[in-house]
Amino acid sequence: MDRVARHYARGGIAPRILAALRAAGIDQVTPETLAPLDQFHARGVDATRDLIAALGASAGEQVLDIGCGIGGPARMLAAESGAGVTGLDLTQDYCAAARTLNHAAGLGDRVTVVRGDALALPFADGTFDAATCQYVAMNIADKALLYAEARRVLRPGGAFALSGFAAGSAGAPTYPTPWAETAATSFLATPAATRAELLAAGFAIARFHDATPALLATHAALRKRLRAEGPPALGLHVMLGDRIREQQRNSARAVDEGRLIALEVLCRKPRF
Repeated sequence: MDRVARHYARGGIAPRILAALRAAGIDQVTPETLAPLDQFHARGVDATRDLIAALGASAGEQVLDIGCGIGGPARMLAAESGAGVTGLDLTQDYCAAARTLNHAAGLGDRVTVVRGDALALPFADGTFDAATCQYVAMNIADKALLYAEARRVLRPGGAFALSGFAAGSAGAPTYPTPWAETAATSFLATPAATRAELLAAGFAIARFHDATPALLATHAALRKRLRAEGPPALGLHVMLGDRIREQQRNSARAVDEGRLIALEVLCRKPRF
C-alpha cells in the first residue's frame, strides 16, 4: 500500500487549490466552487451526484466515504443530504488537504477525515448507515476483503455505493493512468468478478450499471470544449500537476478502446 500512497502524495494541495480559486475571482469556497478541483474520478461531479441520489442518505445518518481523497464527494454529500460524513484515505497529504478544505467550506463539523486502510477499517461493526467507494478498488488487489470490511461497518439494511473502472475485453490500458503509474499497483477486475465478489461478501445487489456510455459522452463534450476554449484554469492539474494530463489521456483512450468499463453499483447489507 505504500506504493499506492506514494503515487497520490502531493504536498501543499489545499493552499494551491485555494490560491487557484482566488486567482479565478472566486471568493466563496463551497462544494460547488471546489468541484472542478476536487472530484478526482471519471465523470467528476456528475458521477458524485448520481452516487448521492442512489445512496439516498438523509440528515441524521452517518456515511463512510472509503478512499475519500481530498474530500470532494464527502463535502458534496454532507452539504446536499445533511448526513454526517466520515472520509477515510490512505494518503496523509490528501487527509490534510481534505481537513483544510472542509473548514474553508464551512463543513468542518459535518465531515470528519480519518487516515486509514480500506482493508482494516478503524471502525466498530455497524457504525454507518451507508458507505461509498468511488474509483478506489482499482488500487486494491484483495477486493474480497475490501467488500467484507465495507459490509462489516454497515448497519443492517445499509447501502453501499461503489463505482470505478472494471477490466474491459480489449486488454490492459496504457500506463500511467490517474490511479497507477504502472500495472504493479493496478488491479482491475471484470464486471462479472466484481458482481461475484460483492455477492460473496454478503451484499444484495440493487443496481449494477455500466456507465461507460455516459463517460464516453463526457469525454466527447470535454474534447469539444478543449478545442474551443483550451485547457481550463481550474482543474485537477492544480492538485496533481501537469502529469495528470497524460494520465487522463491514457485513461480516456482505454475507455474508447474497450479496455476499461465504468461501473456504478448499489448494494445493501441484508437486514437479517
